[in-house]
Amino acid sequence: MPFDPTTRPLSPIAARVLATLMEKARTVPDSYPLTLNTLVLGCNQKTTRDPVMNVSDAQAQEALDELKYLSLVHEASGGRTTRWEHNFQRGVGVPEQSAVLLGLLMLRGPQTAGELRINAERWYRFADISSVEAFLDELQERSDEKGGPLVVQLPRAPGAREQRWAHLLCGPVDASALLGNAPSSASAGSPALQARVESLEAQVAALQATVQRLCAELGVEPAPGEAAQG
Repeated sequence: MPFDPTTRPLSPIAARVLATLMEKARTVPDSYPLTLNTLVLGCNQKTTRDPVMNVSDAQAQEALDELKYLSLVHEASGGRTTRWEHNFQRGVGVPEQSAVLLGLLMLRGPQTAGELRINAERWYRFADISSVEAFLDELQERSDEKGGPLVVQLPRAPGAREQRWAHLLCGPVDASALLGNAPSSASAGSPALQARVESLEAQVAALQATVQRLCAELGVEPAPGEAAQG
């Protein structure tokens, strides 16, 4: 019987532990399976996490015991230090693409289909937003025989152009509370796009500083545009 969140929903910490194992399996395969210490560090990252958590070793171990009981994680064989790996796809009974979307929703909170496609780049490359939406629809329409729906589409937030999706692995969600935490239209850009803009701004600033230094060494005046920008 596939995992059914309506009868045994995950705790928030268990969802974070599970999603962190799913992420690291794809992004740092050389370090996977994870030790408890590495897993806790991943759970408590300050970036690409919503909400940010402060999970203790004891809480992470309790979550691992919970997930092991549900056949969603298991201990890796071999080695003197216990390591852990997830069993999400088989335990929940979903294809790879659906597992990626659920992992991202557990790690980063509600997201639009477009945000999910961008954030999935290091996990899985979706051809387009339509393919993301198709898997989300499939997860939302999952039959009771398979364990019921695993995602829900939230009502459109004020000022937002697209609706966000949330996972149901921790049980039913409070849509009104999630809408209250929705990003405003002014800051609705994807985290990946914001990071790219910040990186480009830093590169431009470094280039401007280099130009000014070279001009000073050569004893020439920088171009008016360069001087104004510096």
